[in-house]
Amino acid sequence: MDRFGEYVGALFAPEDAVLLALRDDADRAGLPPISISPDTGRLLQVLIRATGARRILEVGTLGGYSAIWMARALPADGRLVTIEHDAGHAAFAREHIAAAGLSHVVDVQEGQALQLLPAFDGEEFDLVFLDADKEPLPTYLEWALRLVRPGGAIVADNALWGGRVLDERERDDATLGVREFNRRLATDPRLTSIIVPTHDGVAIGIVGQRPAASD
Repeated sequence: MDRFGEYVGALFAPEDAVLLALRDDADRAGLPPISISPDTGRLLQVLIRATGARRILEVGTLGGYSAIWMARALPADGRLVTIEHDAGHAAFAREHIAAAGLSHVVDVQEGQALQLLPAFDGEEFDLVFLDADKEPLPTYLEWALRLVRPGGAIVADNALWGGRVLDERERDDATLGVREFNRRLATDPRLTSIIVPTHDGVAIGIVGQRPAASD
């Protein structure tokens, strides 16, 4: 995190004991250090409050850090479903979500996102947060467009992908996935979108009209 991120995080998004303990435990458990930054957590909370979100779907739980940030911004009747493919990470997340007193709000579902997402078809969410593997990001976007109500938000972390999206010589599958996701987010007429260049870039799209149902 750069000096500006540290300033914004310290002022607007100070971590409490629960979040600090989660980070420490994640380091000891060997979880990859790829959780969102505190300022991104606060940005998610602002979007949740701005859209009046009550139902959230997260793709990519990791240790539950982002889920805790988001769940804390939900109203009393809010609900967050988060998908994690790694069983160890899912168990870690459930433990720390419980320690945060949010087990009644957050449902951690274990499995591959592309296998679980069809079960939600026909449901409606107010916000979808994408923070998982990057190769299928364009497919995740299509699912998000099916699931998010008009006026809701689609949000994705790592939209700048460490700067690799800027270098056309970078052709690995993950970079291509992020680049194509960004292109679609910017050009889809159903979305009003932007990338906020905080941390590694947070992509935000507000949904206008739903896609037409396929035959």
